[in-house]
Amino acid sequence: MKNKKQGSVQWLSLIFLIVLGVVWITPLLYGLMSSFKSNLEMQSVGFKFLPINWLFTNYTRLLQNTSNTPVFRWFLNSIVISGGSTILVLVVTSLSAFAFSRLRFRGRNVLFMFLLSTMMFPPVMNIIPLYKIMTTLGWANTPWAMIFPAATGVFNIFLIRQFMDNIPIAYDEAARIDGASDWRIFRIVILPLIKPVLFVVALFTFTGSWNDFLWPSIVFSDINKMPITPGLKLLQGMYVADIPTLMAGAIIAIIPTFILYLVAQKYFLQSMSLSVGVKG
Repeated sequence: MKNKKQGSVQWLSLIFLIVLGVVWITPLLYGLMSSFKSNLEMQSVGFKFLPINWLFTNYTRLLQNTSNTPVFRWFLNSIVISGGSTILVLVVTSLSAFAFSRLRFRGRNVLFMFLLSTMMFPPVMNIIPLYKIMTTLGWANTPWAMIFPAATGVFNIFLIRQFMDNIPIAYDEAARIDGASDWRIFRIVILPLIKPVLFVVALFTFTGSWNDFLWPSIVFSDINKMPITPGLKLLQGMYVADIPTLMAGAIIAIIPTFILYLVAQKYFLQSMSLSVGVKG
């Protein structure tokens, strides 16, 4: 009876996941199919999933890389910005989490709770003061305007700290008996054990920076220095929206993050178990 009940729960879970997957993937497939349609077909024909005539001109038009739509330049800018943000976040958050998890100092818990309380405020509140800081430093229209603000990832610090808390403190004590400093303990003992959660943080950071639209739209005014996400808005005409071209640009833009998810999915699943890699 118990096995029969468990089997029913598994089937219900499977059906729910299939429905959820269909709901998620249908808009993506429709956008992909729309990128092969003409603008006339998109506006005149009703909802039709597959194109009547398959056209590749939307992609070839984008790959021409004109001065008004330098797609290759946007792509390169996004790689530099997202890659730089990811590296900086990994360094800052891992060291911060190590301090909150393994070091003992006065006011540690109070300071950590204060950092967590800042998550209650919506990020949009920081836009005006952040823009003022960037213009004062002369970082507007530069990659630094997106790379450095990304280092303030309180949730990432919390995530890595929770992972570290599941690593036995005996590892640190054994290394300290052998004469290891705090820096050596972090580098030799802790860092190899937290690789799964670091991959997850890198994944979230890279995709968040790559897909960010609001902040780069504000801080960048030079078309050649924009990342690809706000640059796609320039593909839209002033009076007529060329939806197939926009869809083609969106499909090109998601390729790096899609590949990244395929590569990092193993580490994402490993990080779901906070004690991964830690035995006995």
